[in-house]
Amino acid sequence: MTERPVHPTELDADAVRVLRFGAVTRNAHRIHYDAGLAGAEGLDAPVVMAQLHGCGFFRAAAEWVGDPAAVLSVSWRNRAPAPAGSRLVVTGTVREVRDDRAVLDLEQHCDGDTVCCHGSAVVRLPSPEVP
Repeated sequence: MTERPVHPTELDADAVRVLRFGAVTRNAHRIHYDAGLAGAEGLDAPVVMAQLHGCGFFRAAAEWVGDPAAVLSVSWRNRAPAPAGSRLVVTGTVREVRDDRAVLDLEQHCDGDTVCCHGSAVVRLPSPEVP
């Protein structure tokens, strides 16, 4: 398992998804849905909220390990804004395996080229099956 790459995990951060995610997380900051205010803040368009980026990292780690409950932690740093409507893709590599845990280095690209986030995840590896 530890030699298996972190396959690209995609998320279409369309305006409806961003708005709904903001509602569920109670993030009503207008830069996520109001183009005029986003522009006044120096942004080209409404932007994806940081926590939605984190969800993409969590999903990539959960798919890699095969069990969402095995994801022990996820961390990330936003590097560039991702406009609402972007296609976000998380890729990664296995940095370290120690005992029953693996550390994944993750990166999220916005619309194929811009790196919008760097991060990592720690996952608990499944127990080897005993015959």
